[in-house]
Amino acid sequence: MIEIDKLRNVGILGHGGTGKTSLGEAMLFAGGATQRMGRVEDGSTVFDFEPEEARRHISISTAFHSLSWKKVRLTLIDTPGYAAFLSDTINCMRAFSGSVFLFNPSSGLRVESESLWARANECNVSRLIFISKMEREKSNVKEAIETIFNGLEAKGVYLQLPIGAEEGFKGVVDLLLMKALIFEGDSAKFTQAEIPEELKKSAQEMRVQLLESVAETDDALLEKYLEAQDLPLEDLKKGIRSATVGGKLLPILYGSAMRQIGIPQLLDAIVDYLPSPLNRGEVEGKNPVTREVEKRSYDPAGPLSAYVFKTVIDPFAGKLSIMEVISGRIATDMMVYNPNKQAKEKIGQLLRLEGKKQEPVREAYAGEIIAAAKLKEVASGDSLCEERSPVQFDGLIHFSPLISFALEPKTKVDEEKVPQGLHRMIEEDPTIEMHRDPQTREFILAGMGQLHIEVIVERLKRRYGAEVELKAPKVPYKETIKASASAQGKYKKQSGGRGQYGDTWIKIEPLPRGKGFEFVDDIVGGAIPRNYIPAVEKGIRETMVVGHQAGYPMVDVRATLYDGSYHDVDSSDMAFKIAGSMGFKNAIEKAKPVILEPVLLMEITVPDENMGDVIGDLNSRRGKVLGMETRGHSQIVKAQVPMAEVLKYAQDLHSMTSGRGAFHMEFARYEELPQHLAEKVIKEAKAAAEAHSKG
Repeated sequence: MIEIDKLRNVGILGHGGTGKTSLGEAMLFAGGATQRMGRVEDGSTVFDFEPEEARRHISISTAFHSLSWKKVRLTLIDTPGYAAFLSDTINCMRAFSGSVFLFNPSSGLRVESESLWARANECNVSRLIFISKMEREKSNVKEAIETIFNGLEAKGVYLQLPIGAEEGFKGVVDLLLMKALIFEGDSAKFTQAEIPEELKKSAQEMRVQLLESVAETDDALLEKYLEAQDLPLEDLKKGIRSATVGGKLLPILYGSAMRQIGIPQLLDAIVDYLPSPLNRGEVEGKNPVTREVEKRSYDPAGPLSAYVFKTVIDPFAGKLSIMEVISGRIATDMMVYNPNKQAKEKIGQLLRLEGKKQEPVREAYAGEIIAAAKLKEVASGDSLCEERSPVQFDGLIHFSPLISFALEPKTKVDEEKVPQGLHRMIEEDPTIEMHRDPQTREFILAGMGQLHIEVIVERLKRRYGAEVELKAPKVPYKETIKASASAQGKYKKQSGGRGQYGDTWIKIEPLPRGKGFEFVDDIVGGAIPRNYIPAVEKGIRETMVVGHQAGYPMVDVRATLYDGSYHDVDSSDMAFKIAGSMGFKNAIEKAKPVILEPVLLMEITVPDENMGDVIGDLNSRRGKVLGMETRGHSQIVKAQVPMAEVLKYAQDLHSMTSGRGAFHMEFARYEELPQHLAEKVIKEAKAAAEAHSKG
């Protein structure tokens, strides 16, 4: 059993293109975990092992690999940084004991980094800042870093000073040791030397800033510093660690993954300054029986509790449930309890993930990240525990899809394979949503962006042999109500013999945006027998799926069943299910139904000379410009725009800026669609339904 304070579960964070995977490869190579350093450009990395990742040179799914450094086990967690795949990163963040956050000053602060930074703040994830790709950065890098930190409203503290810039970048000044660390070629080997004369003044000034920043985080250190105007190395390192773990400091380091510069120092900083799971305090959950708050400490001697934060379908090992063990011990052949499913399951094989390979282990303890193979009932977001000491942790964060396409299977065989394949893929990626349009019978696939959809389709073909064509994207509108209303739903049918009878009175009310659906049973005095009430709820839920005005799912509604009647002989589950659906539909008519449209947060980078055109274009798309900032010779425009207006924005922006513009977008919220546009959406939906019925 490894001691818990000798563990670091380190997330590698940053927007797409910052070099996260390359940095992970460099750390594995420097730590002796791999014999050669993989390269993103030629698809040889141990992290990006899926064909879709290797082909695009991007990370699509979070990957894991461990190494040993100074007798500490580091589990590196390489995460996606592009907007379409950020949900995976955000849901894996709960397993981080700390993180390395990458920035490229030349590419500035992007919306994905802001999202990840905000989430890391919410999760209290301690961070080291790594300024990557220094072999490409100009000499005024500090000014660009300060701009990034101002944008994040954060304050970093420099542990190093770069030596050289671009091709001349050859090492760093260690501000703790006050020595120059000069690297030899691309070997990761370095020698200590005196600080170059031209950097001595800057190094001295920055060391003073470092000492002051650290001393200010601790009264005892401040007193010692004020007396001596310096701090012993051991006290300085302890102060940096304490402040980093407590989120008071953000240490900044420099390096180049491709040239292996600064990598040993980063590994040292991870060991010295980032927390172990032991430093994370208690994890709060609930007792699934009493619903009272239940807290678990990272204690190997405690009762078992674990949280499954990711699922992977491996071509050889099958379904892998990746979890962080929070307390206690998990072992092969152990019976565990899943409070989410109220089911017991026996642990089969346990595996430590090393890229696409797995290393079998017999057991794992608190603080470790481990995968269990072929658990039938377990899904991402589930908790595992001992039945006699149950605990249930909060599940995954839900992300609403941003774009929808109709899938057209190429053959009859493909039509059978599509739903089977997609259901398996949804186990891995809960942001995928798939349903069959009840009117058109089309497969509707929804995801986090066009790139996400393209990857899904490629995997569908490669893994499950299902070929499809994508048809025009569909905006995932939703329906809701703006007022309260009550109505009767009465179903009565008599055609000889036993009839059908169900009578319901239902009140519906709008809920705050994002609250989903609530069903309230307010029946008193036996007006409807208890055994029929679930059927009423089922009828309402099925009606909500297909909507009322335009066939889109209905959301944010509370339905209260408050009265009704039944027949001793003719009443049945089916009758009350139909009656519930009828009552709900009747109430919707009187409750001011509206269409909701998804609104996206966009960050658009454009050359100065195209600024006017882009803002004018956004206004024409019903966009709302939130702000602008200058970055070099470009302008960054932040805006909120309805999704329906930007389905083909990539080609339009390319045309407006001659290919020099770039944009990122993420879901912001749902808003009511203006009436004249809602009428158009409803009309088109009805026309499509009529055309299908005639066809």
